[in-house]
Amino acid sequence: MPESLQFDSQILISDYTLWPFWVDTHVDPPFHKKSDGSVLDRNQRPVQLYPEVPEVLHQLDSEGIAMAAASRTGEIRGARQLLDLFGLNRYFRYTEIYPGSKITHFQRLHQQSGIPFHQMLFFDDESRNIRDVATLGVVCVLVPRGMSLSLLKEGLESFARSSVSHPADNV
Repeated sequence: MPESLQFDSQILISDYTLWPFWVDTHVDPPFHKKSDGSVLDRNQRPVQLYPEVPEVLHQLDSEGIAMAAASRTGEIRGARQLLDLFGLNRYFRYTEIYPGSKITHFQRLHQQSGIPFHQMLFFDDESRNIRDVATLGVVCVLVPRGMSLSLLKEGLESFARSSVSHPADNV
C-alpha cells in the first residue's frame, strides 16, 4: 500500500468524489444530522455519500494510510460540516479546503506531511485537476461517478506501477 493517499473532497465544489453534489450550489448549508443518522440540508433535503465511500475510507484507514481532503469550494464551512456530520474527519490527517489551485493544495499538503509528491495518490472527478496535479508527479485517477472500491484498486495498481520508477524512494 502507498504511504499516502490524497482524496479530493472537492466533490463539494465541482467534484463528485465523496458525495454526488456541489456543496456550494446543489445543497443548502447549514446541514444537520437527524437521530436516525441521516444528514439533511437547511431545506430538509437528504444529503448522502456515494455508497462505497465509507468502506473505501475504512479500508485505507485500517492499513494506516495517511489521507487528506482537498477542496476548492468557496463553501468552506459547509464542506467541513459535512465531513464532520458524516464522520469522515477521523480519516483525514490533513485538510485543505478553500478556493484556489489544486497545486497550492498539494504544495501545502507536501509541506505539512513531508510526503513527496510521487508518493501521493490523488482521486478527482475533474480532468483539469488531474492534469494540474499530475505535473507535480502525483499519481492521479479520474473519478467519473464517485469513489468506489474498484477505483481504489485501479489507483493502487497505477501507484504500484509508478513506484517502480522511484525505487530508492520506496524503501
